[in-house]
Amino acid sequence: MIVRQLMGLNPWARVLVPFLFVWVLFVLIFYSKLNTSAASSSSGSRSSSADGDDSLRRLERAVQQLERSKQADQELRMLVDEYLADAGTSADRKQHFIDELGNKLEQDASSAGRPRNGPSLEYERLRRRVETNTNELWNLLQSEVQKVHKQAQRSAPELVKPLNAFLSLAAENKRSLLTDIERMRAADGYESWRHREAADLSELVQKRLTRLQNPENCSTARKLLCRLNKGCGYGCQLHHVVYCFIMAYATERTLILKSKGWRYHKAGWEEVFQPISDTCLDSNGASHATWPGQTNTQVLSLPIIDSLNPRPPYLPLAIPADLAPRLMKLHGDPIVWWIGQFLKYLLKPTGETQQMLENGIERLGFKKPIVGVHVRRTDKVGTEAAFHGIEEYMTAVDEYYDQLELTEKIEKRRVFVASDDPKVIEETKTKYPHYEVIGDPNVAKMAAVSTRYTDSSLNGIILDIHLLSLSDYLVCTFSSQVCRVAYEIMQSMYPDASGRFRSLDDIYYYGGQNSHNREVVLPHDPKNHDEIQIRPGDLVGVAGNHWNGYSKGKNLRTNQVGLFPSFKVNDKIEIVDLPKYPDVK
Repeated sequence: MIVRQLMGLNPWARVLVPFLFVWVLFVLIFYSKLNTSAASSSSGSRSSSADGDDSLRRLERAVQQLERSKQADQELRMLVDEYLADAGTSADRKQHFIDELGNKLEQDASSAGRPRNGPSLEYERLRRRVETNTNELWNLLQSEVQKVHKQAQRSAPELVKPLNAFLSLAAENKRSLLTDIERMRAADGYESWRHREAADLSELVQKRLTRLQNPENCSTARKLLCRLNKGCGYGCQLHHVVYCFIMAYATERTLILKSKGWRYHKAGWEEVFQPISDTCLDSNGASHATWPGQTNTQVLSLPIIDSLNPRPPYLPLAIPADLAPRLMKLHGDPIVWWIGQFLKYLLKPTGETQQMLENGIERLGFKKPIVGVHVRRTDKVGTEAAFHGIEEYMTAVDEYYDQLELTEKIEKRRVFVASDDPKVIEETKTKYPHYEVIGDPNVAKMAAVSTRYTDSSLNGIILDIHLLSLSDYLVCTFSSQVCRVAYEIMQSMYPDASGRFRSLDDIYYYGGQNSHNREVVLPHDPKNHDEIQIRPGDLVGVAGNHWNGYSKGKNLRTNQVGLFPSFKVNDKIEIVDLPKYPDVK
């Protein structure tokens, strides 16, 4: 079809067409040579060191060829763009042509080189483990040096300067290593697969949820009744609805959300977000019961997750068995992706809400690159969460931008600050004048406990979470449900956004979750009374990461509770059998 379009547009297309086919042939030959080089390298590793050097040279030549092919690809696209412009082609048709050509080249390259099912699970998990443990090594190093630094300030001030110099160089080394890891991911040939797989998986889950929520006959459909008004804040209530939705998915019941009289908006959910069903919104049924009821009970009512009894195995942090192989390969924290898909379905704004979000983005001047910072100050500080000064947040922001500047030029460091205390926004502007600080003190005022349950407050928290989720990176406390919701929503915007955060306190968790276990992969013998013994194969119920190289947990084999090195364990992914919705393709 591309050939016919070109031949019909202009006679000199006869020159361009052969060039296109030569280019495709070049791509095929290149990937063939790259595979041959890779195979030769593998066999060479079992022979002499001279063979290894030869394999390395061939790999270097292959990388050089890859760079040349990228340049040739850019030149080809520019040539096609100029040709179509000269031929008077419309912008839409021109873009369609370029997209079709790009897809064709990608398909040819894929068929000639990388397997269509993407990288191996072992490769992806190992790649992520290297990145995670690089950060854990830095956490350990920074923590230990800072301890010595404090002692030196009191008893050996002459050591302060060399310690600062060492820590600065170590931080630079860490940033360089993380940049190399990121470049390795970008150059491994699987990036287009990651984007395609993320889109395919999301589409599949969204279609299943749509099918579940729109039964053929609402009057006879099995239903699960969920009341929105849980006695907690907005983020907590969103997580309550997600829990209900997961229960509905697992039991193949249409979720009915009762939201009239909602403390945030008396008219209910449907005036803020789109209805969660097009065809089935009432809770009528021939029989009613509270959880667990019977299989043939038409309408089941759910309690809050804390009161659920019996507790099924498919509560968070579990993921569906039929999606697990693909999801574990794609994502560094599959449960966060899974939760994010339910939020993606639920949080479809009405026209009025969408306009409010767009107006907020324009009014605040929100643009990228930007780091989202959420600072909780009022209701939970001193009870559920510790106080963290703005300096702690901005140190993490600085580290993000220092890392980013190794790969791209940053014209202005920009930060979006969301808080329930308007003073935080002004404090950030005063202490960090070299940053462009974006935030709305009026929204922060409305987030205070005394004015929280109003329409204005609701719009403010919806806007805050939306902008936090749109940020390139999040700095917050995961003890806050607002930040965890933003982090979960963020997962639907990237193939894998599991590493786009810095929490100053907790690791990620879901309120009311089942146990969170980690598998020991390296042995550890305690060095002091705070540490515990672990052995490969042990399961450790994790209680948290101290962000200093150590985590705290309970060894389920010995029942010991204490600290262990964070790098010696891997997350255990909980996998459960759930309905496969075979009628959804």
